[in-house]
Amino acid sequence: MQRFAVLLVTCGVCWGLSGVAARCEEPRGESGKQIATKLDAQVHVTLNYLLYLPADYDKQDKWPLILFLHGAGERGDNLDRVKVHGPPKLIEHGKPFPFIIVSPQCPNGHWWNTELVTLSALLDDIESKYKVDRDRVYLTGLSMGGFGTWALAGYSPDRFAAIIPICGGGEPLLARALKNTPVWAFHGGKDPIVPVKRSQDLIDALKRTNAEAKLTIYPEALHDSWTATYDNPEIYEWLLAHKRGTKP
Repeated sequence: MQRFAVLLVTCGVCWGLSGVAARCEEPRGESGKQIATKLDAQVHVTLNYLLYLPADYDKQDKWPLILFLHGAGERGDNLDRVKVHGPPKLIEHGKPFPFIIVSPQCPNGHWWNTELVTLSALLDDIESKYKVDRDRVYLTGLSMGGFGTWALAGYSPDRFAAIIPICGGGEPLLARALKNTPVWAFHGGKDPIVPVKRSQDLIDALKRTNAEAKLTIYPEALHDSWTATYDNPEIYEWLLAHKRGTKP
């Protein structure tokens, strides 16, 4: 059975729950846990997420990590919805990965672009509790999560070794922040929801900064450009070829 833990996290800056951290160190199977933290004295936020550890997690000192951001249709408080697409879907069907994979669930009525502080706090917490190679932290997402991928990478441009935004978009000004972040974007050529131009404009802006950036367009694909992408082993090889601060 794959290690695929379900956790409920209240993300923040002040940790201080060493007992909980010890119990969460090596989740086995699928289980529910809670970490109680806060952003400050007044603000408390909660975020559900799935956590996957490789089967041989104990055999290495450090592991690369993927943060996966789902689309708008998977928002809510039922983590089974996060397993509909992307790496969580593949894990559910038994695919092993050589990564720690963190898949949070955006609450109803929220957008990833408004959860950047919370997502950063979640990563801080995961990095403090698990054997994460902090030079190999990767970010990917689809649709709303594609927009979130661009936004979070721009918010923390020095954190991610490489990113894969799928059918997302953002302001071309993000290129200034992401000029040192390798990007491989994907989009459907006939996407009726998010025009392919949203990805093309950002990739063009990045190329003008001499950044490592490329865009794969599926000419006949509509909005679902993520199934073919996440089924492609080349994207995981591409991620692993990148380490923060170095060229592959």
